[in-house]
Amino acid sequence: MNKKDLSETDIRTKFITPALVSAQWDVMTQIREEAYFTRGRVMVRGKTVKRGEAKKADYLLSYKPNLPLAVVEAKDNNHSVGAGMQQALDYAEILDVPFAYSSNGDAFLEHDRTGSGGTVTREIPLDQFPKPQELWARYRAARGWTPEQETVTTQDYNDDGSGKSPRYYQLTAVNRTVEAIARGKPRILLVMATGTGKTYTAFQIIWRLWKAGAKKRILFLVDRNILADQTRINDFKPFGQAMTKITNRQVDKSFEIYLSLYQAVTGTEEEQNIYKQFSPDFFDLVIVDECHRGSAADDAAWRQVLEYFSSATQIGLTATPKETKDVSNIEYFGDPLFTYSLRQGISDGFLAPYKVVRVGLDKDLDGWRPYDGQVDKYGQVIEDREYNLRDFDRDLILEKRTEVVAGKVTQFLRETDRFAKTIIFCENIDHAERMRQAMVNANPDLAAANAKYVMRITGDNDEGKAQLDNFIDPESPYPVVCTTSRLMTTGVDAQTCRLIVLDRRINSMTEFKQIIGRGTRINEDYNKFFFTIMDFRQATALFADPEFDGDPVQIYDPGPDDPPVPPDDPPETDDDDGGTIVDGPPPDDPPGGPPKVRYFVNDVPVSVITERVQYLDEHGKLITESLRDYSRKAVKAAYASLDQFLNAWNNSDRKQAILEELAARGVFFDELAKLVGSDVDPFDLVCHVAFDQPPLTRQERAQRVQKRDVFGKYGAQARAVLDALLQKYAVAGIASVESLEILKVDPLTDFGTPVEIVRLFGGRDAYLTAIRELEAALYQEAA
Repeated sequence: MNKKDLSETDIRTKFITPALVSAQWDVMTQIREEAYFTRGRVMVRGKTVKRGEAKKADYLLSYKPNLPLAVVEAKDNNHSVGAGMQQALDYAEILDVPFAYSSNGDAFLEHDRTGSGGTVTREIPLDQFPKPQELWARYRAARGWTPEQETVTTQDYNDDGSGKSPRYYQLTAVNRTVEAIARGKPRILLVMATGTGKTYTAFQIIWRLWKAGAKKRILFLVDRNILADQTRINDFKPFGQAMTKITNRQVDKSFEIYLSLYQAVTGTEEEQNIYKQFSPDFFDLVIVDECHRGSAADDAAWRQVLEYFSSATQIGLTATPKETKDVSNIEYFGDPLFTYSLRQGISDGFLAPYKVVRVGLDKDLDGWRPYDGQVDKYGQVIEDREYNLRDFDRDLILEKRTEVVAGKVTQFLRETDRFAKTIIFCENIDHAERMRQAMVNANPDLAAANAKYVMRITGDNDEGKAQLDNFIDPESPYPVVCTTSRLMTTGVDAQTCRLIVLDRRINSMTEFKQIIGRGTRINEDYNKFFFTIMDFRQATALFADPEFDGDPVQIYDPGPDDPPVPPDDPPETDDDDGGTIVDGPPPDDPPGGPPKVRYFVNDVPVSVITERVQYLDEHGKLITESLRDYSRKAVKAAYASLDQFLNAWNNSDRKQAILEELAARGVFFDELAKLVGSDVDPFDLVCHVAFDQPPLTRQERAQRVQKRDVFGKYGAQARAVLDALLQKYAVAGIASVESLEILKVDPLTDFGTPVEIVRLFGGRDAYLTAIRELEAALYQEAA
């Protein structure tokens, strides 16, 4: 056996895995081969969705489940021992593991990332790979743990038997937090994007500390009742009888795990502060969910609870750390111990990317001024001044504007899916109710079929709030469209929400991120891979803010005469999101003065004057081309010239491989075909879009081959097979011709079984040669 002839897989099977096993690594519990740790970014063009390549380590070695120690990257024997080290180090950093190895089957190259001194990189003979106990001892020494600290940091995770295991970033967050607490760190901040499993991460932290005896009584604080209930019946369910939820301001001190709304234990009157019925040292761990909302402010109720239980270890969880001159997470909790951003979540394929539709209305962009003496529908003389987006649906209500927005949303739903779960964010409760009515009027058939098709879910409406669980439930078809102001900005785990409509001005980056987070969950069972943001208030200008950690967007202008939409107002510096988000009346009346006059105008027409569609590209880079221009750049990044592309195409034994490579770079052939022609070969799409060559249809290419009679050297039956394949190409493209599976379908089955058909050509190799000749004939002119 010549080692140089072996594939990477053979090297792993014959040399690397046996070396690990002989070093006493357990195949069942300590070795994961081809360990995928991301899902592959979801890429969207039009209605076409596909995933990019997921990241995987050739080997992930763990001391015990969920305590990873090392990654090993393998190469075939034509590479050097250290050829895989750069990739190993990259994966080791992502996975937060201390040791990285590379091997080509001859030996191992080790890189020690612990920084504990001594040799960082060394070559190890194949039969001397470190044993698990040896690597763990080196890591433990580098961390400087006491025996008590090691007991806590090695405590098992909860395993419910379902096969669910933490994602790689959740492992990092849990392991770092447990270690920090074992070392005595009093306050910890974890920043994790909405939809990345903050509550599940918190559960594993609590479970391990609780089971290790490091923390005996734990308080988990939230600010929405639905959050407490979701937590209790889902992620925290394994705590069972040890857990209680504080309700009706009743305190029972016989439990160990307490869930509570902060409103349930605090109040404006001293007797309402029932948390003081607990002694200050009752809890030894307090976790604050969504700690950007209120708990970071000095005078907030959550802050009072935290200060009362100051002797307890305190963990803040947030998707959006809040930093203003008055409110600061970091001032209270310190710098984040771990951060997993929206950008990273989308890149890894755990969060859904988004498409943005920006709609510009004439009155929003140009403003509106009443004529002298103009009155509203109630006979009030409208104050003479310029009204713009700051005023609409607050000081001035243009009823036609609400109808246009509802009409545009309805049009989008009609063209996609009328039962796609939709949240419309409005300026205030009054606006949300008017939007509900407008959506009912725009969808009279579905609203008549079920009164819950459109519902207002706001803080003052018990009927609407009662339907929140149904909106969240993927299996519940109703309600479909929810209008709201602020109640649904956070804490709504709406996995199948496909459309978010912004018809309110958003000046707070914190709130903007939370709203975007309503759509970022992926639910593959319900075919939810991406969502759409429809923006009527230029709120998505915040994507360009340096504070936004999500991905920028690609802009596509559907019409050549559509001007870019400039921001109507400069970003404001005030932050209206300092406390708990609650719905409020439209807008507050000035204190101590007369009620604010609001004008209701029903006779001013409003129209759409601009509309732009924006996409995320596969790298999350800001680009402003059309899909055609973007595809041209993607192709030319791989093939600088037409000659270079043609050489690669003609020299490839498998043309489909080149198309798959371009697809991985973000070239969406299905969407390009809609622009150029659905019957155009992908080869011609590339040549036409990237290199301005005139395209031929597949039928035209097939007919040219038939006219040249290029298969004269074959027997009658073999020629008939090639003619049938040519017709298959004309209908389905080159991928069908290259696949041997095509021999199992009509009309090829008329010539016999696949084995019998191959024999007509003199064997498999001769058949594949004939296929290459067919492909060469198809693309002869291009060469």
